[in-house]
Amino acid sequence: METRVAVISIIVENSETVKRLNEILHEYGDYIIGRMGIPYRARKIHIISIAVDAPQNTISTLAGKIGGLPGITAKTAFSSVKYDEQAN
Repeated sequence: METRVAVISIIVENSETVKRLNEILHEYGDYIIGRMGIPYRARKIHIISIAVDAPQNTISTLAGKIGGLPGITAKTAFSSVKYDEQAN
């Protein structure tokens, strides 16, 4: 199975949605390499960056679920590096 490394950038403008966001991230926890969150108190938003290593369709599904939450925006940047797990 081919996987890719990507970063999902998330802007949270509605803190009421954070519980559901965390549930989704937990659901995809096996693919998450790391997570960084920055509260931007002056603007009352949170900026989260998630690094993932997963099949491209899994990354797209995850980003779609996150971006579909009210008050949350998500954008994905894929690396050009592809890894074939079956080769190892």
